[in-house]
Amino acid sequence: MNNLRSADVLSVDMIRRLVAFNTVSRNPNRDIIDFIHAYLAGLGVEGRIIPGDEEGKACLLATVGPAGRPGIVLSGHTDVVPVDGEAWSSDPFAAVVRDGRLYGRGCVDMKGFLGIVLAHVPMFLAANLKTPIHLAFSYDEEVGCIGVRPMLEVINRMPVKPAFCIVGEPTRMTVMTGHKGKKSLRVTVRGHECHSSLAPMGVNAVEYAAELIAFIKGLARRLERDGARDGAYDIPHTTAHVGRIAGGTALNIVPRDCWFEFEFRVLPADDPEVLLAEVRDYAERTLEPLMKAIDPKTGFSWQEIGAFPGLDTAADAPVVRLATRFAGNPRTGRVAFGTEGGLFATEAGIPTVICGPGDIDQAHKPDEFITLDEVARGEAFMRAVADFCVRETL
Repeated sequence: MNNLRSADVLSVDMIRRLVAFNTVSRNPNRDIIDFIHAYLAGLGVEGRIIPGDEEGKACLLATVGPAGRPGIVLSGHTDVVPVDGEAWSSDPFAAVVRDGRLYGRGCVDMKGFLGIVLAHVPMFLAANLKTPIHLAFSYDEEVGCIGVRPMLEVINRMPVKPAFCIVGEPTRMTVMTGHKGKKSLRVTVRGHECHSSLAPMGVNAVEYAAELIAFIKGLARRLERDGARDGAYDIPHTTAHVGRIAGGTALNIVPRDCWFEFEFRVLPADDPEVLLAEVRDYAERTLEPLMKAIDPKTGFSWQEIGAFPGLDTAADAPVVRLATRFAGNPRTGRVAFGTEGGLFATEAGIPTVICGPGDIDQAHKPDEFITLDEVARGEAFMRAVADFCVRETL
């Protein structure tokens, strides 16, 4: 372990063990959950495995310290994004240290945080905690914050609910008080095929999809020009984006079928349902009458892919004051990427912030890494959490 300080060794070893599990969201995550469950059991901590709706998927919820008091949730997801088509310098699922960095899929997003938390459980146990520390590890965050939802149902039934939540997404250990919400959809366009020489007699699904996409782009420009603003975000307004499209079979056939996928990333001041209603109204009132005049079976259908609420924690909230104290950094900000924090706040009513080691700019890329300096900062954060939980109660 070249370039490792002794304080980092246990955390880096645990991160390596977690990275070795190929928990790309399309795969089951039960193996990593069983590993964490067994690790905690070996330390005398009883964890609860919460099965997901899909076979092989599960969350884990565990408490270190007195369960009958409000505590602090340390939250993270076990899934990672795919490595397909990426040019890695080493095996993405065999983390390696080079030049003061730990490389591997998930090292920063977010097995780095999970590894640091798990490596510090013996320290939590050795302390006489007055305030409990809850470990909440989910699945399928990367595909729409799916897996945390059954765990939140369990948390909502706890006799004493946690007081605060810290989601350990990579923020370079700066406390983030908010993130945008997201709503994503697939639109399927049904047209009427015919020979392209008779194009006016058909309903071109690709062209009608393009008209609706152009409308969405116009909506995006309007939001950028005239919409709500929050200068704490790098992109300070709500955005609309079309990311995928497919349709047609041959150039000489007026296409019957087309589909595309789009999303809104919304500030708390904007309602994604209102924006979606505007898009649907244009499709159904302006475009569909033209389509159905030729064939009444044509039109648009809508399928929600995923949605999660934004996070909007007040800058002077107690959870912010506490988390900045743990981080040793009074600065706060907001992040454009989504997290499970909005669900902890809205579905469970738990005041939440985002704060974790590493830089989000390294996530979702080949040769993803976390620096050893960031690992050390994450460890300092855990020591501060433990010190508080030994001395004070919530």
